[in-house]
Amino acid sequence: MHEQLRVFPLPPSQWDPSLKHVIDDMHGSPINVHALMANHPGLLDAWWNFRNYSVQGGDLGRRKGELVILRTAINLKAWYEWGAHVERGMACGITIEEIERVKQGPGAPGWEESEALLLAGVDALVADHALSPDLHARLRDHYTVQQIMDLMAITGMYLILGFMINTWDLELDAGTQAKLPEGVTKANFETEFPR
Repeated sequence: MHEQLRVFPLPPSQWDPSLKHVIDDMHGSPINVHALMANHPGLLDAWWNFRNYSVQGGDLGRRKGELVILRTAINLKAWYEWGAHVERGMACGITIEEIERVKQGPGAPGWEESEALLLAGVDALVADHALSPDLHARLRDHYTVQQIMDLMAITGMYLILGFMINTWDLELDAGTQAKLPEGVTKANFETEFPR
């Protein structure tokens, strides 16, 4: 990447004062993706409530929300997002075996039907920009309209982040990397999912 085109995370001391609530929400230590977005204070401010809703999984709940985010990271081939949400997924009870299975997608053996359908939903939204009538009907057997909207919204929110992460080659926060299991590394991820 041409160095003059890089956009870097801003240290909190350089953030616009309108973003104090973001710094406060992150206990004074915003992560790199938020510090990157701080280059556009109006966007980060407008986005923040959506982020807080999405990161909790909305009406899907934390586990299913994290599965959606992890599958979106695979579709984007976004190491930063994958690494960050391996750590978050494990923190909400998803096993490392399940996390590895996300890489294989909805057809991998071992998924409950409802979770396989969520992963298929992410894949369809990214590839086709919609759920087919058949997939939508199958999702409706397990999820409410609100939960399906959250599937769409969370996928979309993380697509936004992935575009920024991949464009500016954002580095995973050192504190997050330190919490990851051995073998969950940028080099291994990019070998499996080259961009």
